[in-house]
Formats: sequence, structure tokens, C-alpha cells
Amino acid sequence: MAIDLAELAGPRHTALLVMEMQRGVAGDLAKFPDLVKACDERGVVANAARAVTAARAAGVRVVQCTAAFRADRAGSHTDNCPFIKGLLKDPDHMLEGTGAIEVMPELYDPSDLESRRYHGFSPFTGTSLDQTLRSLGVRTVVAVGLSLNLGIPGLCLEAVNLGYRVVVLTDAVAGMPVEYGDAVMANTVSLLAARTTSVELAKAWE
Repeated sequence: MAIDLAELAGPRHTALLVMEMQRGVAGDLAKFPDLVKACDERGVVANAARAVTAARAAGVRVVQCTAAFRADRAGSHTDNCPFIKGLLKDPDHMLEGTGAIEVMPELYDPSDLESRRYHGFSPFTGTSLDQTLRSLGVRTVVAVGLSLNLGIPGLCLEAVNLGYRVVVLTDAVAGMPVEYGDAVMANTVSLLAARTTSVELAKAWE
């Protein structure tokens, strides 16, 4: 169900959070072909690009929420999650200082802020993102990016717990398989966040 965009906080009280739209996740260095396929099917990159362009034009702050690992894994919990243990069998996975952790060029602008994390699946835990948003007077966060399997639900849940209003752009997120992503959107994200599309949000911010 779409939201009444008139109810959104004004641009100066809103931030657009871009979740893990990095070259090693969904770009030219990606190692998750099923996730890349889901993004392609949904036009996630193009729709996210529409959203970040509209946000910057409207004065809405864009925050790139990125993930990385140090080569020595310092600062990362590496043995408490089966998925992470599987990922790190590749010693080069999302290493600090490599092209894989760079934001996809279609979505990046030097004016963007970056919040980088080294463990977990949420952009809030163990980072200064909450403090950054509060310093900017942000009350509403708009989420785009990856994935509906872990990252987007984690973002939504923690943002709500911290008192933010959350909006998810349905055409700028994806999960794998696609049908599972749709189920998460319908049965989990819908309980936490309002939903709209990049097209509708861009119109509202014009």
C-alpha cells in the first residue's frame, strides 16, 4: 500500500539511506549472481539512481551505508553467523581499500555522507549513523538498496526502534530469490515501514 506523501517530513528532516549499493555487492565486481539478477529484473539501480538524484535536488541528505572488512578481520565478528562464515571463506571478500567496497558510480556523489560498518547486517549497530542523522535533524529515513533478505529488514527494524519513521522504495530494493523478497516486503517490511516508489517520491520532492 502506498503512503500519503504529504505526510512525509519536509526534506530537511529526511535522509535517504542507500544500503550496500557497492561494486562488490551489485556492481561490476559482484559475486552474488542471483542478487544481481534480482536487481536487474526490478530495475533497482536505475530506480535508486532516480531517488538519489531527486533527493540531492531537493536538499535531502543522501547517506551511503556501506560494508567492508579489514584484511585481518579486526573489528568484525566472523564466527557467530553461518552466512558470514561462508562469505569469509573468500579471503578477498569486500576488503577495505579495494574497488569492491566502492559505491556504484551511478549512485555516488561527493556530497553524500558515508556510514561504514565492519560487522553485522544493519547500518545502525556499531556505527555513528544514528548520531549523524540526529545531528542533521532527521526524523524520517527513506531506504533503498540491498537486500530484502537481511539488510533492508534490519535497517527498518532498528530505525523504528530508534524512533525514526521509515519509508521503503519498493522499486529500489530486491532480495533473492525474487519471490522471497516480495514475501518479505509484504509480510515484514510492511509492518515496519511505509512504502512508495522512486517515481512517486521524486514527484513529491520536485
